Amino acid sequence: MWAFCLSAFAQEEAAGRTVFLAGSGNGALDQHLTGLLQSQMGEGVNLRPITDDQIPMIGEEPVITIGPSAFSRIRQANRNVPILAMLVDRSFLDAFADRSPGRVSGILYDVPLIRQALTGKAILPHATRIALLATADSVELYEPLIDKLPAYGMSARIFLVESSDKLIPTLVRALGYGDFLLAAPDSAIYNPRTIKHILLTAYRRNRIVIGPTQAYVKAGSLASSYAPFPEMVQLASQFLDTYFETGEFPPPSYPEQFRVEINRQVARSLNIPLPSREDIAARVDRQLTVNGEAADE
Repeated sequence: MWAFCLSAFAQEEAAGRTVFLAGSGNGALDQHLTGLLQSQMGEGVNLRPITDDQIPMIGEEPVITIGPSAFSRIRQANRNVPILAMLVDRSFLDAFADRSPGRVSGILYDVPLIRQALTGKAILPHATRIALLATADSVELYEPLIDKLPAYGMSARIFLVESSDKLIPTLVRALGYGDFLLAAPDSAIYNPRTIKHILLTAYRRNRIVIGPTQAYVKAGSLASSYAPFPEMVQLASQFLDTYFETGEFPPPSYPEQFRVEINRQVARSLNIPLPSREDIAARVDRQLTVNGEAADE
């Protein structure tokens, strides 16, 4: 059986490049990304779903993983597999990429916090102070942001949430400090169980919430930047080209283009005039370019 499978792989190699795909388990999401990837990579690439019994056999063929669970499944089954991760955050991927440079990389899914902060400032031009909620485990997420903010005329303060029952009291203190609340992808604080209470508390005090993701805008955050799937897929294709040419992936990176999702109903409730999504994104891009951040996100 092993010889047969290896022979099949060799035949596919002769026909073109082989790339394996480990899905997230969400059928609609996996199908959508697979279609985008195949369209972007063209007919010269054989994009194949991978099964558990195939993972130990993989040698140099790269594997695209969708989401952290798929990445962990592949990594645990075969630590030598070259992996290009999609839909993962920098905080999840960086340690793996540092241990296996060139063999593990990814198209980062989270939005750089400096971009989120500037999204808030594009909506509230006079904002100068940002409130941040963190736990002891997540406080380091914000340190690079705090160092960058003075260049944009802003500052931030971290309010430490010591336990779940202190979330709202800590939030109230944070809202008294900041012109808006900036949410990071910190599931200990921002999750389906807490987000309604956070949003209601913020809006009762006439404060907006920016982030943490596009999905939370639908739940009631005022705005969030996000990377469109076509942009992520285009960068993934470029990473694969580099891998096939050099045998190594570039380091994990964010897509170059971001868009902005906004909640106009929330804006109307708070009497906040909103620019268009395109105008907000353009303002953020200009600020990042002027300060030399765009390439470093």
